[in-house]
Amino acid sequence: MKMAKQIGFWLLLSFILLLFLFPLLLDFLTSLKTEGDVASFPPKWVFSPTLEHYHNVFSGAGYPFAQFFLNSFFIAAGTSAITVIVCMPAAYAMVRYGVGLRKFFSFIVSLKLLPPIVFAIPYFAMYQFIGLLDTKLGLIWVAVIMNVPLTLMLMVGFIQELPVEIEEAALIDGCSPGSILLRIVFPLLAPGIAAAAILTFIFTWNEFLFVRILSDMNAMTTTVGSTLFIQAYGIRWGDIAAAIALSVLPPLLFTFFVQRYLVKGLSMGAVKG
Repeated sequence: MKMAKQIGFWLLLSFILLLFLFPLLLDFLTSLKTEGDVASFPPKWVFSPTLEHYHNVFSGAGYPFAQFFLNSFFIAAGTSAITVIVCMPAAYAMVRYGVGLRKFFSFIVSLKLLPPIVFAIPYFAMYQFIGLLDTKLGLIWVAVIMNVPLTLMLMVGFIQELPVEIEEAALIDGCSPGSILLRIVFPLLAPGIAAAAILTFIFTWNEFLFVRILSDMNAMTTTVGSTLFIQAYGIRWGDIAAAIALSVLPPLLFTFFVQRYLVKGLSMGAVKG
């Protein structure tokens, strides 16, 4: 009976995993098909693979897709670093000194509940006025603001779990508040900070709406660059699939290699006693 339950559990888990991974698998298979195989109906599951579409993405389509990758990395990494630098001292001040914890914190976190499209037109008008349209700095700015609520909420939870007695002992030994933050709190929060930075990086890499509205070719990222293959004379499904497969690969590999830090960081503050 126990064995049957275990088999049923693993079968159910495998089915759910396949259900979630099926779109990625289908996209990858499409990227390896010729245009004729892509358009065939019913779909072909056995075919001769080709790398033609990957060649088109990087050199045959006339789009600087390699630059799109660099833009995505620069914007995601910059947003991740700035968001953590902004949120860590803010969360520390809220938890340890009560600065805005009751009202300001709730207001900031509640902004995450609003649909991002609410901010799109105001940002476009403001960026057009100050000259930040189609710039990496402008995209980093908006990405930081959109990721601050979640990162701040995580940081506050992490700091609340730290024993205040450690900081009091350091204060008695002559450490300044700044030294306590950098030499004691920061190392203890390293797993949580890593988790917040990883999540911010992934969310920023996958951002589509604001990149589509606030950028053109100079600051375009891979998520929006994939749509360039939707053209007036037709939709190049194979090239789109190859571009999407390449866009998904970096955050997928990144998450795979840092998953233990992500799990360890998110488990901080999960159990209160």
